[in-house]
Amino acid sequence: MNESGGYSPKDLHFGKDGQSKLISGITKLSNAVKSTLGPMGNTVLIESPNHTHGITVTKDGVTVAKSIQLLDPVENLAVQMMKEAADRTASEAGDGTTTAIVLTEALVKKGVELIGTKDNKTEVLRELVTLTEGVIEKLKERSEPVTDKKLLDVATISSNNDPEIGRIISDTYKAVGKNGIVTVEKSQTSDTTYETTQGIKIDRGYSSHLFVNNHKKDECILEDVHVLVSDSDINNILSIENVLKPIIAENKKLLIVAPCSQNVINTLAANVMKNNLKLCTIIPPNFGYKRHELMHDIALSVGATYFSESTGDDLSLMSFKDLGRASKIIVDRDHTIILKDDQTVDKADIDKRVDELWEAHKLAAKKIDKEFITSRIASLTGGVGVIRVGGNTDLEQKELYDRVDDAVCAVRSALVEGILPGGGLALWEASEDIVKSKSIAHAILGAALEAPLNQILTNAGVDWAPYGADVGHGLDVKTGKIGDMIKMGIIDPNKVTKTALQNAVSVAVTILSTNAIVTMARTYESKN
Repeated sequence: MNESGGYSPKDLHFGKDGQSKLISGITKLSNAVKSTLGPMGNTVLIESPNHTHGITVTKDGVTVAKSIQLLDPVENLAVQMMKEAADRTASEAGDGTTTAIVLTEALVKKGVELIGTKDNKTEVLRELVTLTEGVIEKLKERSEPVTDKKLLDVATISSNNDPEIGRIISDTYKAVGKNGIVTVEKSQTSDTTYETTQGIKIDRGYSSHLFVNNHKKDECILEDVHVLVSDSDINNILSIENVLKPIIAENKKLLIVAPCSQNVINTLAANVMKNNLKLCTIIPPNFGYKRHELMHDIALSVGATYFSESTGDDLSLMSFKDLGRASKIIVDRDHTIILKDDQTVDKADIDKRVDELWEAHKLAAKKIDKEFITSRIASLTGGVGVIRVGGNTDLEQKELYDRVDDAVCAVRSALVEGILPGGGLALWEASEDIVKSKSIAHAILGAALEAPLNQILTNAGVDWAPYGADVGHGLDVKTGKIGDMIKMGIIDPNKVTKTALQNAVSVAVTILSTNAIVTMARTYESKN
């Protein structure tokens, strides 16, 4: 609400006038981003807001896109819509943001050229969406599973052809497995390193420092451990008497994953100190329904019976046979790692649960929910890895962190949905069938599918096209060699390619169907 009239005046733009400004905004954003595409792509320098934090050097498309705000309101609307395509692609696939922007620009410009003011615009756009679905299905059919050798190639390419970073990411994923979870953190040193854990990592540490038995590392370490799993409050030591008696009598070891009163913790800690009881307690992770789900997963992983307050289970009925087993536990102040005992775990039950979780992952609408499910899958399948990114300067570390984070997500996508010939070739080859038709929708999509490859060649200063080449054969712009792209290690994750195309078409259809644009009226003071 403004001071003079209590309302906000608007500017209106119609037809070609509004559309030309949208295209102008798209062009400006795309020109800033697309020069980064491919192995010979360039970096972009970004000034920080308010001139307070120096500059950013990046080849990350979404980072460049997010930094751009245009003065003209209609042009800026186009920028915001392009950012949406990039953001969605990054959120869903972890990479492919630049490809999404290149595709969107090509779709819009070709669409404006061919559709114009035709009365059948709606039918053309509907056909465009249908054709896109067909292309995505072809990409799926053509995708290949990721082998260990190809894993290294995907990681290297996704990290902007950095062989050392590619090796670190590849080794991390090999260690944690296909369903493992890999996270990226900033290191406190200049070196980039990784570590992996084969087991369950819980973001909860010991309930009392008195459980520590490795004082050098401030950890409680126990081997060949029985595990109690419950979300019911243990307020009285007598409620778990049936479990403690055989543990004490046979000098066994126990990890309690359950909420315990301070009195119970003190009693157990006293027995650890006085009677050499080998035991540790931790508070269950998370809260609400997430706690219930995580506790169920922990119980399944160690072969324990899960006693839950929500289902009315009575702790006093728990016996020694309800405990799970772990080969080793490592508990510090903040985290617990449970290394599984494969002999006590029902692999069929775990596989069934993992399949159920992947189905839930597909249906989850929010990124935070997808990440929660992914972490559960990782816990069940036994792989947790952390890559710590270093750098000699804050600027260097940030640029490398962005690259590693993108590459990790790309590798994850490749493991889930397979790989395609890279360098934009898969989309180009999909366009060959498309352009054979004479329809407008076919022409629009066909031109767009050729755009990423053309841009990679342009950035490399190469004049070449795959006309007449064998299927899957393209040009390595770094070496000038023509050959099988997958065998040469030039690879794109199918999920990244698919997601970039889907989001580009979605945004392009919106822009092409727009005839009226309403923006806030602006006044600008001239600067002397």
